[in-house]
Amino acid sequence: MTRLLTDVEALARAAGALVLEVYASDFDVGAKADTSPVTLADERAEALITPALQALTPAWPVVAEEAAARGQAPAAARTFWLVDPLDGTREFVQRNGQFTVNIALVHEGEPVLGVVLQPVGDVLYAGIAGQGAWCEQAGQRRALQVQAVPAAGWRLAASRSHGDEAALQAWLQSGLAPVAGGLPVADRVNAGSSLKFGLLACGQADVYPRLGRTMEWDTAAGHAVLAAAGGRVCTLDGAPLRYGKPGYENPHFVAWAGSGPA
Repeated sequence: MTRLLTDVEALARAAGALVLEVYASDFDVGAKADTSPVTLADERAEALITPALQALTPAWPVVAEEAAARGQAPAAARTFWLVDPLDGTREFVQRNGQFTVNIALVHEGEPVLGVVLQPVGDVLYAGIAGQGAWCEQAGQRRALQVQAVPAAGWRLAASRSHGDEAALQAWLQSGLAPVAGGLPVADRVNAGSSLKFGLLACGQADVYPRLGRTMEWDTAAGHAVLAAAGGRVCTLDGAPLRYGKPGYENPHFVAWAGSGPA
């Protein structure tokens, strides 16, 4: 699995280089059937990643966002890849740097390997179930481990572009406070794409509630990294978030650092 991770890291970096080429250009923005934006960067990165994964592991199907948008997603299998070639297209269009390349391996409904690359700044998060998680930047790699909630209160990670403030406040009042033993939310950071999972894995945040629509390719790689760092991702009723669901759509979920609810 470690050798496979090395290959996937290299693939993510190659895709990230293509994304940055488009990012530096005067690119056009299109719209998919669900009105979400799409750019040449999404398409070029996926065109690189999908055949490379198929060559690397021919027996495992690849479910990738842009192919799925065209109705070309294969059926999930016992083991399969989930790819978001450009997670955070809105962040990409806004040119704020908070977008990622996401590649995850799912086995029996659980993300067991994940790579999240932030091309701007060349920050790479990676994790393997049972073997740990890492972050690499400027040639330096360090292990990741979730941290306990500070005495001052919870550090909340929230979506930069997809927030539902009313739903978030309702959840905070009804769900988080009892779990936190009455501790307040002491800090809040808004971040784009799957970088919020990285904040939890790095010990910079404690909880990330997502109370809006997401697809499996949006979350699987970050979920794998967070789980390998000691965190977890649950549906609102506390069940583990699973993958390979019909239509590949996620329910609302909460990502927790290690001190989340049992």
